Amino acid sequence: MTNAERENSQAQDAWNTNAQYWDERMADGNDFFNVLLWPSVERMLSPVAGRRVLDVACGNGLTSRRLAHAGAKVTAIDFSEEMIRIAKAREDDSSIEYLVVDATDDAALRKLGAFDGVLCNMALMDLADIRPLMNALSSLLTPDGRFVFSVVHPCFNNPAVVQVGEVEDQGGKLVTTYSVKVSRYLTPYTQPGLAMRGQPVPHPYFHRPLSALLAPGLEAGLVLDGLEERAFPPENVSGRPALSWDGRFSEIPPALVGRMRLRWGFVGDKSP
Repeated sequence: MTNAERENSQAQDAWNTNAQYWDERMADGNDFFNVLLWPSVERMLSPVAGRRVLDVACGNGLTSRRLAHAGAKVTAIDFSEEMIRIAKAREDDSSIEYLVVDATDDAALRKLGAFDGVLCNMALMDLADIRPLMNALSSLLTPDGRFVFSVVHPCFNNPAVVQVGEVEDQGGKLVTTYSVKVSRYLTPYTQPGLAMRGQPVPHPYFHRPLSALLAPGLEAGLVLDGLEERAFPPENVSGRPALSWDGRFSEIPPALVGRMRLRWGFVGDKSP
């Protein structure tokens, strides 16, 4: 077993263990999903009505259900059998097909067919190896299809980042400034972490700088044609602890959403 296979197995075990806890707290979306991610994901993936869409690493089926409600015919995959079980239990639309498929398995991905859109929402940093998925996109996407992904921002929200709150007396007024301290970025690494406070076991995060995140797709014949860095608006301040992502960090994006297409899918470019 290679190191990547071993790490992938560890991630799979962790998500099977955490699945119920995750579903109970994520349900049909939280602020991170509804405010930060979904507006950009929906815009970049649209239109989806009447289209075939593949939801990679679908988790509890949150994005799958959103896509189905928008009129898409959805195939949803995850390597966690427990997540797929939970997603099926939540199913409210017969147009969703749920399958246990590992997104690091190139051959298994290619057997799924071709889609007008492929979505991987907040999961690339959970994959031990993203190259199989990027390579398979040449088969998974129709010529004018699009691949949309969202990730924790590798520059500002990687496992080595520390959130900071500093209180300063400015002429008799106490002012708190929120920032992040970044001690590690360029070198890819794996580190266990928590997606949610209190989850049963940590799961591995696979940190990749932007160059390592995008390179496998570019090398596989994709082009990047959309990129948004997502931060909470200043007025979106939650009741969570001060050092949590919300409007207090409105100048620092904790999430990044991108869109890629096949290079030869562009008008005027007939490259194979």
